[in-house]
Amino acid sequence: MAIDDSEDVLLDGLVRSAFQIMGVLTRIGADHDLSLTQLRVLGILRDRRPRMSDLAAFLGLDKSTLSGLVDRAVRRGLMVRVPNPTDKRAVDVLITDAGRELTEQMYEEARAALAPATGRLDDSQRRHLAHLLEPVLTPPLTLR
Repeated sequence: MAIDDSEDVLLDGLVRSAFQIMGVLTRIGADHDLSLTQLRVLGILRDRRPRMSDLAAFLGLDKSTLSGLVDRAVRRGLMVRVPNPTDKRAVDVLITDAGRELTEQMYEEARAALAPATGRLDDSQRRHLAHLLEPVLTPPLTLR
C-alpha cells in the first residue's frame, strides 16, 4: 500500500468515526437541550480551569459567541464565571456540580450508544486503539 493510500485510509477512518460520534453527541445534547459546542465546553471543563480567552481560541470561537454560550449555561446552573486568581483582568469559567453531574450522565449515555461499535473490540484492542489515537487527538493548544 502506498503512503498516499494509507493516509487516505486513515483520514477516511477518522472522518467516519468523527461523524458517527458527532451524531451520537448531537442527539444526546439535543435530549438535554444542549448544542454540540456546549457539550464540548462541558467536557473541557471537567478537568480544566481555562480563561475565557483561551477557551474561545481552543474552540475556534470569537469571544462574543463563547460568552453567549457560557451565559446560557450559567443561567442553567451548569457553569460559573470567576475571576482568575493570578490575572485580575482575566475571567475563568468553571463547571458547577450540576454541570459535572449532567456531563457524567451524558458521558454514560454516549458510552452506551457507542457500545455496539466499541464492543466489537476486546480489551487489548481497545487499549491499543486508544494508544494509537492519543498522538492524533492531542490538541496543539493546551488549556490550563
